[in-house]
Amino acid sequence: MQDRHKELQRITDNIRRRSASSRQDYLAKLASAQQLGPQRDAMPCSNLAHGMAACSASGKDKITDTSVANIAIVSAYNDMLSAHQPYERFPDMIRAAADEAGAMAQFAGGVPAMCDGVTQGQDGMDLSLYSRDLIAMSTAIALSHNLFDATICLGICDKIVPGLLIGALAFGHLPTIFLPAGPMPSGLPNKEKARVREAFAAGEADRQQLIAAESASYHSPGTCTFYGTANTNQMLMEFMGLQLPGGSFVNPNTPLRDALTVAGTQALLKLTKQQGTYTPIGRIVDECAIVNGIVGLLATGGSTNHTLHLCAIAAAAGIKVNWSDFAELSAIVPLLARVYPSGLADVNDFQQAGGLGYIITQLLDAGLLHEDVQTIAGAGLRHYTKLPQLIDQKVSWQAPPQQPADHPIVRGVDHPFDPQGGMNLAAGNIGRAIVKVSAVEPQFRSIEAPARVFHDQQEFIDAFDAGTLTGDFVAVVCYQGPRASGMPELHKLTPYLGVLQDRGQRVALLTDGRMSGASGKILAAIQVTPEADAGGLIGTIAPGDLIRIDGAEGTMSAELSSSPRPAPYLAPRHSGMGRELFGIFRNSVSDAESGASVLQEI
Repeated sequence: MQDRHKELQRITDNIRRRSASSRQDYLAKLASAQQLGPQRDAMPCSNLAHGMAACSASGKDKITDTSVANIAIVSAYNDMLSAHQPYERFPDMIRAAADEAGAMAQFAGGVPAMCDGVTQGQDGMDLSLYSRDLIAMSTAIALSHNLFDATICLGICDKIVPGLLIGALAFGHLPTIFLPAGPMPSGLPNKEKARVREAFAAGEADRQQLIAAESASYHSPGTCTFYGTANTNQMLMEFMGLQLPGGSFVNPNTPLRDALTVAGTQALLKLTKQQGTYTPIGRIVDECAIVNGIVGLLATGGSTNHTLHLCAIAAAAGIKVNWSDFAELSAIVPLLARVYPSGLADVNDFQQAGGLGYIITQLLDAGLLHEDVQTIAGAGLRHYTKLPQLIDQKVSWQAPPQQPADHPIVRGVDHPFDPQGGMNLAAGNIGRAIVKVSAVEPQFRSIEAPARVFHDQQEFIDAFDAGTLTGDFVAVVCYQGPRASGMPELHKLTPYLGVLQDRGQRVALLTDGRMSGASGKILAAIQVTPEADAGGLIGTIAPGDLIRIDGAEGTMSAELSSSPRPAPYLAPRHSGMGRELFGIFRNSVSDAESGASVLQEI
């Protein structure tokens, strides 16, 4: 345990030294904002009147009294997203809880919330990653009215939580809490869903059968139940101490879920200057919190999207992390959870098995997390070793159940599913990429095979349908990076590659696009940087060039021929479905390892 802790501390110290200047600048901005505002008593009367014109008489009295805390509600509610539909009820619950505590809450603003599940494989997916920074900007606009003493962020899904967090960190002087809405109850088992998808790809199931299977899986309000980016977001908020302990995977519209919303409002008020110990979010999100988030990602086999998001979140707090930090932590952090697509269980099963309380307990006891951190629940990450229960209409936190060493969903540090984390950095002459290995069987974690080159997913599917994808190969899908086309996820390829692997072929994916938390059983080196559109070598790979990828060893390389494939004409990808509005994003976005962000000044 001591050796593990020393290595954790060494990596954290490296990040702290690397970030010393930028973190100091951030904290200076935080201190200045803390001193300057909010100052409702100094605001011109006309300005203040606009900000409270719609309030009741008692609400106006509270807003003009700066001894009363005023909470900003920033929400990603819409009723198209199943995960965000339950948020329709949250503002009323928050206002009532604030009022009962003698405080005030106002709905400060809404932010965009798109669903990657809806846009997957469609033109709209090209806007998905960009939406994160747009959400951050929208959060800043909501908070810029400078009427607020604290913030409640309502968001769950893929780019939404990172965007809300980046925006909140721009107002790092405000205490902030995230309130989740929870996953939908379990539907069609994940193994059956995957079977039907592959059957459809192989022509053995029709569209009606596929729709029936998908609708039985995604069937009610709440997040999707697999451990993708949305549910990884919830894990991250707990490991970083930004939402209530154990509340990530409590189903929507239940008494416990509603009680947690009230309890979260009460907990936030205790962090304001008016009602408790002032604890701004910019102080909670420090180097230790970022490292704890990375450890949680690795230990639970979470979404590869967070190798982008955590770099961008850290930068918003003046902290510099890179993929080498992820790789070094992965070498000491064991894989302690098997949740679909890394296993057959879903997040509801995971919660019943002890959930994040069990995992955090194991990691703390092994010295693999920073325990001495500040959280919205109080000092110390031990608060997060318990799960919530409803007792006499109040939330009570209890220890998670103990589990046998060979439990199919959660394991202890002494008997992990894998001695190392669920993802790795792969580097070589192609550049740097992320490889998620938690769902890949050991015999498929490396490959040496010729390249088959495609410039989009449809090219690959057309080749599959034509029956030309024979033998072993590495599918190189390039010009999918943040500059080229917004870095879409390429899940449309997953069932087809799965069919080929099941037929006995050795196949893998190499791309400068994304795969995210739903990455499955196929070896995939993703988010390659530099991307093809930035002159990366991946764009010069020609059909037949020999590609080597070793996910376990963290290497990848290409033997290039002298006849690279010409670059595609990208202009058609930059218009339609609103994409023409995002040229400024394509022209200024950073590389994947820097977070694929347009917010360079943070």
